[in-house]
Amino acid sequence: MQNKHGDFVWYELLTPDANAAQAFYGPMLGWEFVDSQMPDISYHLVSAADVDGNGRHEVAGVMTLTPEMVEGGARPVWLGYIAVDNVDETVASMQASGGQLLMPAQDIPGVGRMAMVGDPDGVPFYVMTAASDTPSFAFAADKPRPGHCAWNELCAGNQAGAWDFYGKHFGWKKDGEMDMGDMGTYDFIRHGGMIGAIMQKSPDMPMPSWSYYFRVVDIDVAVKHVKAAGGQLMHGPEEIPGGEYVIVGADPQGAVFCLIGVRNAA
Repeated sequence: MQNKHGDFVWYELLTPDANAAQAFYGPMLGWEFVDSQMPDISYHLVSAADVDGNGRHEVAGVMTLTPEMVEGGARPVWLGYIAVDNVDETVASMQASGGQLLMPAQDIPGVGRMAMVGDPDGVPFYVMTAASDTPSFAFAADKPRPGHCAWNELCAGNQAGAWDFYGKHFGWKKDGEMDMGDMGTYDFIRHGGMIGAIMQKSPDMPMPSWSYYFRVVDIDVAVKHVKAAGGQLMHGPEEIPGGEYVIVGADPQGAVFCLIGVRNAA
């Protein structure tokens, strides 16, 4: 099935050290890394095994930050890509409703056309029109897939405004909510299936942001790896509805990441 307008289709880590990223994320998520051989840039393609035994799926990319990027304000971070029917029309429409153009649209041969944008709160992400109809499994919309993204979560500076913005440009719909007391509501995003949630940023969070939860086979094994491999555990493991657990951490280069998984220990 081809991905549709508004689907999450790719995830990208910006990091100063691709080798260190491979050593950290590879064993934890079952990822394999291949140099893309793209000219003038260090970019590695990340793949995860298909749970049905049909090879592997490409799920993410790792871009090495250059000194020029760092001088321009780039920092280690995970970013998401959202599919759109037409990049230029979407960008223009977003700018007219308070969005920002952070990186002009460009064509990458064999990949597609993309632009980096920011929502009205300044939260960055990419919009992309793929060059082919090959479906992306980077976000596991159909079933739990270890090594794939399982949940997309926005902590918004203006929750109501975020719904207006993303709903208008991607067709996302609110489908229920979870009461979080003083923190407000945790609003679920439906786009075909359930793809994530939007919540209001709490005062102790430094800035609005997207978080992407990658699935691990065992959350406790992942926690041990994070600590042993030089990462930082910032939150969790916390049980969520359904009996799974989540953690929030920072990799050794400072990029914040999120994981979701079960506890397999008796």
